[in-house]
Amino acid sequence: MTAERMVDLAVVGAGPAGLTAAVTAADLGLSVALIDAAEQTGGQYWRHPDERHRAAFARPESTGHHHWHRYTDLRDRLQRAVRAGSVRHVAGRQVWRAAAEGAGFALHTTPSVGRDAVPVAERTVRARRVVLATGAYDRQLPVPGWTLPGVMAAGGVQALLKANQVAAGRRAVVAGTGPFLLSVAAGLAEAGVDVVAVCDANALSRWARTPLRALQEPGKLLEGVGYAAQFVRSRVPLYTRTVVTEVRGEGRASAVTLQKVDGRGNPRPGTAREVEADLVAFGWGFTPQLELAVGLGLGTRVDVDASLVVEVDQAQRTTLDGVYAAGEATGIGGAVQSCAEGALAARAAAADAGRDALGRDARRLRRRIARGRRFAVGMHRASPVPEAWSRWLTPDTLVCRCEEVTAAEATDTVGCLGADDARDVRVTARPGMGWCQGRVCGFALAGLVAAETGQAPTAADLDTLAKRPLGVPVRLGDIAALAEDESTRTEHA
Repeated sequence: MTAERMVDLAVVGAGPAGLTAAVTAADLGLSVALIDAAEQTGGQYWRHPDERHRAAFARPESTGHHHWHRYTDLRDRLQRAVRAGSVRHVAGRQVWRAAAEGAGFALHTTPSVGRDAVPVAERTVRARRVVLATGAYDRQLPVPGWTLPGVMAAGGVQALLKANQVAAGRRAVVAGTGPFLLSVAAGLAEAGVDVVAVCDANALSRWARTPLRALQEPGKLLEGVGYAAQFVRSRVPLYTRTVVTEVRGEGRASAVTLQKVDGRGNPRPGTAREVEADLVAFGWGFTPQLELAVGLGLGTRVDVDASLVVEVDQAQRTTLDGVYAAGEATGIGGAVQSCAEGALAARAAAADAGRDALGRDARRLRRRIARGRRFAVGMHRASPVPEAWSRWLTPDTLVCRCEEVTAAEATDTVGCLGADDARDVRVTARPGMGWCQGRVCGFALAGLVAAETGQAPTAADLDTLAKRPLGVPVRLGDIAALAEDESTRTEHA
């Protein structure tokens, strides 16, 4: 594929949504480019050991996975499509900029790691239409001591288990909220880790408020039964309305303080106790990765879990013609939901390209998505981030670890300098201005400002935290190559 060859559809992301979109579009006769930062498909959900060295791992690559047969079917279909020439898998490259260009879109890419062996002419993928299936990353909340080695995002702990079959510690506390905690803790216990506590900030009784929503996904209930069985076998204790309010240690985590909280998340006096642990896995849900979506100017909204998500219609079309979104970018809902959205987005793109693709299958997918969405709403309502989480902080707790901005410095910017939204605090006190550009601290920063001002952040407020001229870190050479790319295109014109 050269810069002059425009494909019918570019899919960004090879997780459940993107992988499904790519193979579905190819089956419908579209030429497809599938772009992903990883060398192999699966995304975060189906992250697995290196396929080139399966024999080097003690356990099968399916260990710890759900819906593995669905993934292997998608992987096989992709490989057949690649051999047939209908899909080009652009692996190990990230899209750092997406822009409308003529009758389509230009997606400028940069290597994820290592040296770049891709010719200049192939660094830009041009497509008539684009599906954004960019996934999400772990949402983090700061507590005193959260920057110590041994404190990790729950998703990172699970990624080590799935991709490398390596446990990040020997004695673990898993804390936060939501069913993902159960998955991580069960995986650690199965790997032989002593899981001394699983702490959910909310009460399980919150699920009773939306029983019909919980029943929308019987498969999720069966997964929960499996986790419970693992907990019983490994004697893993589950504590509800309990949070980690401090991590302590010299040089690395060695102990945590657990404390009971009320329904709003206020710590209950006299309930603090210390537990020894060398691994603390925090899971507070996920934040959709929207750099490309916001950069393209797509319409967004605030979802039930307070995340900024892309607005889509009933066929996964966004507010910009020719751009579709699927998976976690439209709301955190899980892998099965993401697969359905990816398939529907591909069908919508094919229909917009003049093919007969929106029929009975599309109606079935819409029903599946609606059912999954009802479950997701119930899950988010049962497992919210507690309103009073900022009361767990001390004034010197780091909120932004890149720029070393403390909680006091962030809140003083609101109280003393009159900043009234997260963007004002960001440009004044510099949280979110470092290497991660707010990916880690953005949600916490918005929450702190909301607690100080009494105003919940709007979509416009969150847009400013997600808007970045460069979607990912990029080399100067890739920026310089834009001029060379344009020169090459002009010569061929």
